[in-house]
Amino acid sequence: MPLISLHDRTALAERFRTDPALHLFELGDLDDTFWPNTAWYTADPDRGPVALLYTGGDTPVLLVFARPAAVPAVEELLDALRPFLPRRFTAGLPDGAERALAPDYAAERRTPLLRMILPDTTVLPAELPHRPEPLTLADLDGLRTLLAEAYPESWFDRRLLANGGYVGIREHGRLVAAAGVHVHSPVHRVAVLGNVVTHPDARGRGLARSCVTALCRRLAPTTDHLGLNVRTDNAPAIGLYRKLGFTAVTTYTELVLEAAQFADLTRQRATRRPPR
Repeated sequence: MPLISLHDRTALAERFRTDPALHLFELGDLDDTFWPNTAWYTADPDRGPVALLYTGGDTPVLLVFARPAAVPAVEELLDALRPFLPRRFTAGLPDGAERALAPDYAAERRTPLLRMILPDTTVLPAELPHRPEPLTLADLDGLRTLLAEAYPESWFDRRLLANGGYVGIREHGRLVAAAGVHVHSPVHRVAVLGNVVTHPDARGRGLARSCVTALCRRLAPTTDHLGLNVRTDNAPAIGLYRKLGFTAVTTYTELVLEAAQFADLTRQRATRRPPR
């Protein structure tokens, strides 16, 4: 299968707008903030799945989102892309599509996720039990400490904090809850919430609900499609989002993948006994 590299942002945007709830990340990554760190691939210049390889973070990220009926086409695209993939990367793929990368890649971590979207921001609660405040770069250390203590597997980009993409709640001068965005593009009017976190000592008091609600209100004037991802086994979080008006879009799998030969070496080193 021939692999085609795509470079036309306008054409990509038109392609993704046919199903914006599914392609929130891709539309957001067309923004000037993220575009220089992206590479786009497909097997069909006019239709079919598109693979996004994002290299702006510590670990490369591969995203190929598609509805279940298109999973065979995703597998064909992944098979063609396989020789060009990094040694280790994080991937967001339709359920089961990772089999196209076996046996060359082994899954270090596998997380089933649910994509949800907020169709109508006017349904958000009018009154909040807490008052989140906008966060800035001055809060960088506090946010990093909170994420390390309560959500160590989080993906964080300080540029989004600098651009006003986070709100938080402080108690006694300490940041105890926050919510932010993974992508936000006023140009394409999309946003994906992320890093919704509450310190373990402060859970069960509605802090996350207040942060998510306040952030959605801030994003509403520049956003037509507002979504988030949540672990499928996180029933309390899914229940919270449903109460706020979010609805399910689809499930997919997030994986940390490593080239099999290097994964084997890593396992061998981990099990090797130290010398006496």
